[in-house]
Amino acid sequence: MAEHEREPTDGDEQQQPTTWVKERQVGDVAVLKALADPLRLAILGALKAADDRPLTAKELAAELREPQTKLYRHIKQLEKAGLILVAGTRLVSGIVESRYQVAQDSIRLAPEMFTADSPARFEAYDAMQAALDRVRGEFRAHVADGRLDFGRPQGGSGAPSGLFADFALRLEPERLARLQARLKELLDELTAEGPSTADDAVDVTFFTLLYGLRPGTES
Repeated sequence: MAEHEREPTDGDEQQQPTTWVKERQVGDVAVLKALADPLRLAILGALKAADDRPLTAKELAAELREPQTKLYRHIKQLEKAGLILVAGTRLVSGIVESRYQVAQDSIRLAPEMFTADSPARFEAYDAMQAALDRVRGEFRAHVADGRLDFGRPQGGSGAPSGLFADFALRLEPERLARLQARLKELLDELTAEGPSTADDAVDVTFFTLLYGLRPGTES
């Protein structure tokens, strides 16, 4: 060992190499399986919300209100899939403690994953359904905490803090394509803007699901 090197001691922070991308397009079955779990998606969400502050398993457990031991397997699976990175490590009472960060700013599922001949088709839909379950669970928790109010602000002025719409209708394929393009444009705009640093900024959840059904066969 060279003179300037030494064994790490308790409290020493060890930096790890990282590979971060702006947007990750998922087309791998192993990554799809890692995404097909609401708790693993919640871990990704908590790390994303922490911005540039990597979190330990203990801090993630406190944030998600889950037992720390329950998270280890999920964290390792996310790390193996390349969805999170080890941002640094340190020795705590002789045990290596890792800090984690997300490996991407956003995730998109590759369109070819959904084709009829794709071997990963069902895994791709499982990942989408896990996202639905995660949003439902977070919504329920926010209601219980009193952090949601779909009513108008006190005084009757301004818009409600949330918007909910659930309906089905018939559209021509061209109209559906235009609607999809407008939604994508809005999502791209929000992604490009990034998080606000204003003092009065609020945490916002934007979840959209739009799909057209193929004509069914009449019996």
